[in-house]
Amino acid sequence: MLDTNVKIRDQRKIIDRRAMQEAMSRAAAGITDESEMRMAWLSVLKPALAQGREEIRSRFFEDHDGATCVRAYCFLIDQMLRVLYDAVVQHLYPAPNPTDAEKIAIVAVGGYGRGELAPQSDIDLLFLHHRKPAARVDQIVETILYMLWDIGLKVGHSTRSVDECLRQAKADWTICTALLETRFIWGEKSLFSDLRIRFRKHIVEGREMDFLEAKMSERNERHERMGDSRYVLEPNIKDGKGGLRDLHTLYWTSKFIYNVEDIAQLTGEGVLTQREVDLFTKAQSFLWAVRCHLHYLVGRAEERLTFDVQPELASRMAYTDRPSSSGVERFMRHYFLVAKDVGDLTRIFLAAFEAAQKRTGLSRLTNKVFRKEIDGFQMDGQRLTVEDRKRFRNEPLDMLRLFRTANRNGLEIHPDALTALSRSLSKISPAIRNDPEANRIFMDILCAEQDPDKTLRQMNECGLLGKFVPDFGRVVAQMQYDMYHVYTTDEHTIRAIGILNRIERGLLNDDHPVAAKVMQQIQSRNVLYVAVLLHDIAKGRGGDHSELGAKVARTLCPRFGMSEAETETVAWLVLHHLSMSKTATKRDLEDPKTLKDFVDLVQSPERLRLLLCLTVVDIKAVGPNVWNNWKATLLRELHARAEEVMSGVSASEGRGQRAAAAKARLAKRLEEAGWSEDDITRHLDRAGKGYYLSLDIDTLVHHAWIIRSAQSDRDDLTLETRVDAGKSVTELSVYCTDHPGLIARLSGAIALAGANVVDAKISTLKDGMALDTFLLQDEDGGAFSRPNQLARLSAMIRQSLSGEIKPMEELAKRAKTALPSRTNVFTVPPRVLIDNKASTNYTVIEVNGRDRPGLLYRLTAALTEHRLQIAIAKISTYGEQVVDVFYVKDTFGMKIDHAGKLEQVREALRLALIEGERQTAPPSTALAKKTAAKSRAKRVESRGTEAAE
Repeated sequence: MLDTNVKIRDQRKIIDRRAMQEAMSRAAAGITDESEMRMAWLSVLKPALAQGREEIRSRFFEDHDGATCVRAYCFLIDQMLRVLYDAVVQHLYPAPNPTDAEKIAIVAVGGYGRGELAPQSDIDLLFLHHRKPAARVDQIVETILYMLWDIGLKVGHSTRSVDECLRQAKADWTICTALLETRFIWGEKSLFSDLRIRFRKHIVEGREMDFLEAKMSERNERHERMGDSRYVLEPNIKDGKGGLRDLHTLYWTSKFIYNVEDIAQLTGEGVLTQREVDLFTKAQSFLWAVRCHLHYLVGRAEERLTFDVQPELASRMAYTDRPSSSGVERFMRHYFLVAKDVGDLTRIFLAAFEAAQKRTGLSRLTNKVFRKEIDGFQMDGQRLTVEDRKRFRNEPLDMLRLFRTANRNGLEIHPDALTALSRSLSKISPAIRNDPEANRIFMDILCAEQDPDKTLRQMNECGLLGKFVPDFGRVVAQMQYDMYHVYTTDEHTIRAIGILNRIERGLLNDDHPVAAKVMQQIQSRNVLYVAVLLHDIAKGRGGDHSELGAKVARTLCPRFGMSEAETETVAWLVLHHLSMSKTATKRDLEDPKTLKDFVDLVQSPERLRLLLCLTVVDIKAVGPNVWNNWKATLLRELHARAEEVMSGVSASEGRGQRAAAAKARLAKRLEEAGWSEDDITRHLDRAGKGYYLSLDIDTLVHHAWIIRSAQSDRDDLTLETRVDAGKSVTELSVYCTDHPGLIARLSGAIALAGANVVDAKISTLKDGMALDTFLLQDEDGGAFSRPNQLARLSAMIRQSLSGEIKPMEELAKRAKTALPSRTNVFTVPPRVLIDNKASTNYTVIEVNGRDRPGLLYRLTAALTEHRLQIAIAKISTYGEQVVDVFYVKDTFGMKIDHAGKLEQVREALRLALIEGERQTAPPSTALAKKTAAKSRAKRVESRGTEAAE
């Protein structure tokens, strides 16, 4: 959308066309051979292009003006093409009086035609000619293209006659769009003028609505392909929702329908206000600046704002850190707000375009005669609208009523009504926010029986939600710079409300059977919906968002018309909305202390039900691959055991009963499988209660057969894997003699095999044997299940335990040759928390840091080095951050309570977190010593044989 009124300062410092023409003529002097002449011209063109690019680049880094940058690039290429064309037709293919068949025009199309040429963008050209071009035309085109390619430009091109252009434009909307934004560069201008006149007459007139529908359909398909949200945290600046392509679509449509060259001209058509034109210009300038910075940063035509480029872009665009948010988070929030503005403009444009294409007066009269009303709002087709554009200014509550009516009746809202509403948002005053009727309407929308998320999202996109609930407005477009959160805070919240509603309606029973059942038992659904709305309301305020959010809840809930008891419950839910997931993923659910602490926190069955539902939708709404069956299993288990304790069964009593019941079920299964009574008794005596409580009956039976087979075959090491597709995990069971360092070596081998540990059960049986169970996933969060993966896993474990490979050294080698991990761009402060109160029998150590291959091995090796026994490991990964929890004892089977020892352990783990290549090796296992002894014996035997010979 080139603004021809904007002059580029000191144009000749970018490129001096007259001086270049003279240089090209001098270079061609005395040369008759075409290839030699082209080589001579390259010596002029290449330096000129490089010098022009560098001048534009240096100016851009001074003023960060993306609009001027893209225009300057167009100017540079324009002048290069003009110089090259003149040289070719003068020195290679002269024609003093060319015939029509010999005439040609160079026309810019695509982004270049619009006047938008980012530093690494392709150059799209149309070589326009008459019906039957002479050979001279092909020669000129070929020479120009080869010269452009030789100087390093990326050129897309087509060579067509005016008739061909029109014929193809009529059959293909993509070609039609390309011709819509053509711009004359050089050559025979009459050809270009003929194309423009005939294009408007034969292609445009009468097809305005067809073009609009085609572009909107194309836009919707593109949005769906790119994720259908403008709040994806690695957005595509060009093709993503709210990006440059959406602005292009508005430009194309306005040009097609209104025949304007500049968006500003739409004010004269009554389509846009001056404020909206300014918003368009501001959004476009920002996106241009970001795109130019991105191209300069990566050195290619990259359009995605990936995590690795976001910090540098933020720095280059002068976004600095503040107490409540980092520079990169401020930059990305600005980006998402601009994307939202683009969405607002799209809606306003659509309303105006539709109005421009109204049918005849008779049709409008007929519509008015048969038009019906719903709750005081007019119907236009199947959409709610308002006839008086000042209605919302006079009756601000009708803004909320409009959305409630649309939701209750399953209707869309006409773009005209949304435009009028957006232009009246200033009428949402404190008095309106505190109006009881306004808040009743808002609660009707939030707690609607059908699709409240759809209504809330539309309210958010037009700005009403943030205006009515300013605290929510503070998290609109707010991102969290990490790999775990996929959406901005506002989008995450609205998605969570939608998931809750679908669970309540029974649409997700297969995915969330317990939550679906619990939802039917909840006494106050309004409390739950408000808690979901507010659970992240205080993010980005520079403190604990749960604590700050609870304070916000105590202020907002009374405004929403909630009672004192309801307000307190909402505030409690917001304060503790992370507690259930933390307990499930970080604590041993078989430890009575874990259950006691959790039940003491929750206190009532109703709060337990509310917290379960809130936890489920919160995790599910983080992103498409965050929720999995393993997390679901943990939450269901915690809910069931907490409910059991609340029903009156003590944790220890319930634990003993469950252990006895588990042993009885196992005994029955083994008896049915043909085991003798003595064998069953001996097997049941191998382990304590914790072992039988921590595993399901199928796993207990599986382990029994592993032990029986190993003892029968006298195996030093037994490995078994089972894929549980339902839980998206692979269960690895390892049975061998227990030794210090065993867990570390197993962890190292698993890392070398490429698997991720999501949970581990460490069991030492009464006879000194280790029976350790690991739950594994692949990098995509699925079961580690391919045959080649499992074969490699087995080989790595055997080699690690035998001492044939040293995991630390192997991981260090791989780190040097591996592709850089995406987690490298993030900084996760290393943190080690040691808790002696979380468990009665163990010291609980929680480790937080940046995830990387082999980290679990380094951590477990450090614990082994300090002679600690690892009984339970809870492994969780949140994007680039890992949270590992270890239940440990000292060599005497006691908690670690010596302050000095605790500090040594803390420092060792901290060093393991920050020194990725630290050479920490655990003591050799018995299997490694045994293998080494056999090798030595063979060498001795071999030497003895050699000596005898």
